[in-house]
Amino acid sequence: MDIDPRRLRVLHEVARRGGVMRAAEALYLTPSAVSQQLAQLEREVGLALIDRSQRRVSLTPAGRVLAGYAERVEEELAEARRELTRFTERLAGPVRIAAFPTVIKHMLVPALRDLAARHPRITPIIHEVYGQPALQELRLGAVDVLITEQDMSLPVLSQPSLATRALYVDEYRIVVPPDWPNPPRSMADLADVPWVAGEPDQACGQALDRLAGLHGFEPRKVHVITEFGPALALVAAGHGVAIVPTLALLDVPEGEVRVSELRDVGARRLDAVTRVSRTRSGEPDPVQAVVIGAIEDATAALEGSLKGHLQPA
Repeated sequence: MDIDPRRLRVLHEVARRGGVMRAAEALYLTPSAVSQQLAQLEREVGLALIDRSQRRVSLTPAGRVLAGYAERVEEELAEARRELTRFTERLAGPVRIAAFPTVIKHMLVPALRDLAARHPRITPIIHEVYGQPALQELRLGAVDVLITEQDMSLPVLSQPSLATRALYVDEYRIVVPPDWPNPPRSMADLADVPWVAGEPDQACGQALDRLAGLHGFEPRKVHVITEFGPALALVAAGHGVAIVPTLALLDVPEGEVRVSELRDVGARRLDAVTRVSRTRSGEPDPVQAVVIGAIEDATAALEGSLKGHLQPA
């Protein structure tokens, strides 16, 4: 019985993602190509691996057993790559990074320049995805390094299967339209202003809810915006105030918005999250470690620019 390990990987993706469609997306294949690979694998082993009697594709008992072995094969191959890296003079290989726009622009782009110069055989691949979908992609192995954000009031992401490394503490500021005659000068003044708010599950949305609860007011969320660019544009046009991290202010032309004098708004933490190796060594992937180091260096180089944006306009 000859089993093609490439088809084992297809079975592995179907098993952990719960269906052909999602497996196809992860493998950059068409659903029909995935189905063909599964059918060929069934012919190779002489057993039905997929239960097609129901509307949703599921694995047969034999399929679940083989999928378990497929997972172990994937882990052994990952371990082999780590071990072989020790024998090479230069690190090489792809590293898939999940992040969001401000981090991509101000941290990853400079890090990629450094990596290209120092480690040209490492190939960073950036995927703009964040929040729970990004965490799910990390757990499934679709990305290798995840850059996360969360309000500092929340506990650090801690799971046995994940390793978290702090990158930066990004202070929040309250920004107001540049021509407002009476910008807020105390927390009490925030009770009556219109807000350009972030989503409740994002760091700035969490910060506004925390601030409102701490100071006893119900924020009047006129607009709820995901990205900082549109949020800052609404503030600049006079449609409300917003909480934004300092990193987002790097993209704002001088005078377009006014940085409030109010402080003690809090901060968000930016972390690099990776999966913990379940193979024999338990050591971090050396290529991923180099990429995270480059991101840390790029963040450290930003310190001067970031501190300059903490001064009220």
